[in-house]
Amino acid sequence: MIPYTPPRAAKDIPVIDLTGTFVSDDAREDAARLIHRACRETGFFYVSGHGIDPLLVESQLAAARRFFAQSDEAKQAVSKAHSPHWRGYEGVGAQVLDAGSAADHKESFAIAIDLAEDDPLVVAGVPGQGPNLWPEHLPGFREQLLAYQGAMIDLGRHLMGLIAMSVDLDYGYFAAGLDQPQCGVRLLRYPPQPQDSADNVLGAGAHSDWGSITILLQDGKAGLEVRNAAGDWILATPIPGTFVINIGQMVERFTAGIYRANLHRVRNGSPDAARYSIASFFELEPLYRMGRAPSCPPDRAYEALADLTVSEHIDQMARASYADAGADQQ
Repeated sequence: MIPYTPPRAAKDIPVIDLTGTFVSDDAREDAARLIHRACRETGFFYVSGHGIDPLLVESQLAAARRFFAQSDEAKQAVSKAHSPHWRGYEGVGAQVLDAGSAADHKESFAIAIDLAEDDPLVVAGVPGQGPNLWPEHLPGFREQLLAYQGAMIDLGRHLMGLIAMSVDLDYGYFAAGLDQPQCGVRLLRYPPQPQDSADNVLGAGAHSDWGSITILLQDGKAGLEVRNAAGDWILATPIPGTFVINIGQMVERFTAGIYRANLHRVRNGSPDAARYSIASFFELEPLYRMGRAPSCPPDRAYEALADLTVSEHIDQMARASYADAGADQQ
């Protein structure tokens, strides 16, 4: 368990403007330098100028509110208990991200790449691959989530190119893993939290993300707290028109520890209002093996992990976090 200490205002999470990076090599190099610094200091940065339609963004938050406003019966109809692929709804207390702390005070609904049961990856038993669960009585919900997922895939591909450039590799370094990338989209609702609740009762306990990059949309309410390289907890205050980006354990492995998948947590500071966010977990193809970047010096601590595929690593981490909650999600 990581004891709770109050965060301070953020001064070292940069906002990186992507506007020119879609057309200009010079702009890409500038952004890559900023990403390099951010990934060494906090593992977090905001992006603006990302090109995602504001209407699509607002509609995604509206879809989250619609989903969680349903009855418990309707939400449980698409429970993760009905999916062997880590998809669907989970209620408050189903997950423990900080082992030893109280269960996370949140509810969520997750989708990933929607594959039919006869898809070769599903038939081969690749972990986490399969169909999504969809609620029956929310018109337009499925279409909205798939449109948003598609936009996150486009942005994720671009960001992985910039991350490659940030360690002196070509923008297209990850091309072999980006033809059919993974992108889990998770709707999150953090219930109101009384001001006198215990410090370690958190919406999401302190953890680092498991995969490559997370693209986070916040609803305007503060709650995300990030630990920087100095060990201080800082607030990642919502900034209109931006996404918060953080790197996960796969990118830490890729750089052999030069970049760190830093700890972060969520605490809804509002006693009378829920907080909503959308986390998109962008990954390379499920069978891709994230070896060390040739531009980064080796570190023995990371070498053995390179044998795991993307899907194997994510599956191992998911099983551990739900085991800590005492819930069998399979």
